[in-house]
Amino acid sequence: MEETENALIDLNFLGINNVLALRGDARQFEEKFIPHEYGHKYAVDLVRQVVGMNEGRYLDANITKGEKTDFCIGVAGYPEKHFEAPNFDTDLQFTKMKVDAGAHYIVTQMFFDNRKYFEYVDACRKTGIDVPIVPGLKPLTKQYQLNSIPRKFFVNMPNDLVSEAMKAGTDEAVREVGIEWCIQQSKELKAAGVPCLHYYTMGDADTVRRIAEAVA
Repeated sequence: MEETENALIDLNFLGINNVLALRGDARQFEEKFIPHEYGHKYAVDLVRQVVGMNEGRYLDANITKGEKTDFCIGVAGYPEKHFEAPNFDTDLQFTKMKVDAGAHYIVTQMFFDNRKYFEYVDACRKTGIDVPIVPGLKPLTKQYQLNSIPRKFFVNMPNDLVSEAMKAGTDEAVREVGIEWCIQQSKELKAAGVPCLHYYTMGDADTVRRIAEAVA
C-alpha cells in the first residue's frame, strides 16, 4: 500500500489526475490472484485508498493535514460478468461497492455484441449505479483470437462475426473484418449517446487509429 501511495503522490505531482483502479490479474503460472503481503486484496480497497488521498488522508498517521489530491477514479465493469464471480448479480454488487466507495466512472471489459453493453447499463441503473459507463472495445485482428479472446477474457463473440472471420483466408482479411465490425459497433454506441469510447489497442495503434478516424 505504501508503494501504491508513493506512486500516486508522484502522479499527482506530475499533474496526472485520472486513474483506473484495478485489482490486477494472477501472475503467470498462478491459478488465482494472490495479493502482495502489503497490498490490496480487492479493487474496492484501492479505490478507498485513492479516495482517502483525495481527502488528505495518508498511511502515515503523523500526517494529519496532508495535501488533498484530485484524482478522478475509474473502475472496471463486466457486461458478461467477471469470471471469478458466481453469477452476474453478485458481480454487479461488487461493482456497486466500488462506486459507493467513491469511483467516478466505469470502463467495461471488451464486448463484441452491443446488446451486452446496453443490458449491462440497464442492470447497473436498476442497481443504483449512476456513474458514466464507458464501453470498452477491442477489434478482432487475427484468426487465432477467435479462441484466445474468449479463453483469456471470458467473453462471447456473435455468430455473424465468427462466421465472417472464419471465412477470411488470411490474418489481414480477418483484420479487415474486425475493423469493420468495430466501426459499426462504435457508430451504434455513439448514436446511443455513450459518454465516450475506450479502445483496447493491445499494442496495435494503427488499427485503432483507422477505426477512430472512421467513427469521428
